[in-house]
Amino acid sequence: MAKRTSQHVCQECGAVYGRWQGRCEACGAWNAVLEEASSGSAFGSKTRRQKGAIEFVDLGGDSLPLQRLASGIAEFDRVCGGGLVPGSATLLGGDPGIGKSTLLLQAMAVLAAGSPGAGADGAGDPCVYVSGEESIDQVRLRARRMGLGQAPVRLAAATSALDIAASLERLKGPKVVVIDSIQTLFLENLDSAPGTVSQVRASAQHLIAMAKARGFALLLVGHVTKEGLIAGPKVLEHMVDCVLTFEGERGHQFRILRATKNRFGPTDEIGVFEMTGRGLQEVQNPSALFLGERDGTLAGSAVFAGLEGTRPLLVEIQALVSPSMLATPRRAVVGWDSGRLAMILAVLEARCGIAFAGKDVYLNVAGGLRITEPAADLAVAAALVSAAQLRAVPAECVVFGEIGLSGEVRAVANPGQRLKEAAKLGFKQAAMPPPGQRNERPRGIEPRAIGHTKELVSWLSRPYLDEQIPSASEGSR
Repeated sequence: MAKRTSQHVCQECGAVYGRWQGRCEACGAWNAVLEEASSGSAFGSKTRRQKGAIEFVDLGGDSLPLQRLASGIAEFDRVCGGGLVPGSATLLGGDPGIGKSTLLLQAMAVLAAGSPGAGADGAGDPCVYVSGEESIDQVRLRARRMGLGQAPVRLAAATSALDIAASLERLKGPKVVVIDSIQTLFLENLDSAPGTVSQVRASAQHLIAMAKARGFALLLVGHVTKEGLIAGPKVLEHMVDCVLTFEGERGHQFRILRATKNRFGPTDEIGVFEMTGRGLQEVQNPSALFLGERDGTLAGSAVFAGLEGTRPLLVEIQALVSPSMLATPRRAVVGWDSGRLAMILAVLEARCGIAFAGKDVYLNVAGGLRITEPAADLAVAAALVSAAQLRAVPAECVVFGEIGLSGEVRAVANPGQRLKEAAKLGFKQAAMPPPGQRNERPRGIEPRAIGHTKELVSWLSRPYLDEQIPSASEGSR
């Protein structure tokens, strides 16, 4: 009989200690170190085995091209790199109630309905959905609400990783397997509770090894911590081939699917969905949707021509500057980096003479989208100057460019794609960095070169802007 040992494992980072301690030395988390008892290894006691030899092959050998499994949901396939790769493991994380289970159930229903040989007898069924959090009746109820009640998806409710693996062995050729969620699974050989570091790591390792041996695509749903990170050991993200995060604000109907790791495709693509009563709907033109309720006659608003992966995206940036009654004025930002906002405020105050002392500054990215691209600096500066001087940015103008500490506006990548998307939506002008030698300007849009933030302030302060753009009160009349 194997000797029973005890160890203390951090539930945030997976660090192992010989005794309990209140603070993890590896990640700094408090009260995250729990005692876990194990008997041997995760799959039984350690036994001696005969040493074998592995076979090495040439890097340039012949291999059959992998045929991706297209789910039929274009936004989901875009983020995955064109579809699911057979034998791959994908981890999907997101806040509770954001729509992770709904997205995967829709993708499995569409994929199963379009696969030949799908039947109710289990022979040739391509899609398997295993839920550890809901019963079969609850999954069926959600499927009927979304109009997917007749989709040929095989359902199961289980939490034992060994039982799930044994059941998958009996199925004939599953193509896609969904586990919802990995934190609910456990192995009987481990004495720790489900969701602990050892259980999550061992269960995921067992299922991932089986997926690569059998050649089916494995989709794992993962919980997140209060900081927004995927719960469990960090090694879980290293074990899988693709890590997807599902983002969105509860107050908005938009959901953003983003890839943070992808061994078979780009990591800067996003998919945009809209949450409706019948599930998630794809947004084919997110730029038009994000700008649908925009009022171009008001001060403090600027349209940023961004780029998410290969997709150009136009989004409205809103700013509000108001007198403050506090000793320390507020600086609130939603959807952008607060540190970068502080830098833009300092540049405008030091290089352009616009005073923000004694004023509250609020910045918001409309639609619940989060922007991480430095090219949004000039659009943020335009919104702040417009709000401070109460002069609206031209309604038919988009803004993009990176700002340095000296106030210079630097060039950004792919300006031609940004301008082409702006021209498609009816914009006539673009405030952007000075064009280089290769100027990809589409027809119908006029670029306005902004080389320094002083030029931006001077342009927005011209009197003719008041003549071209009516005020909010004139627009209401």
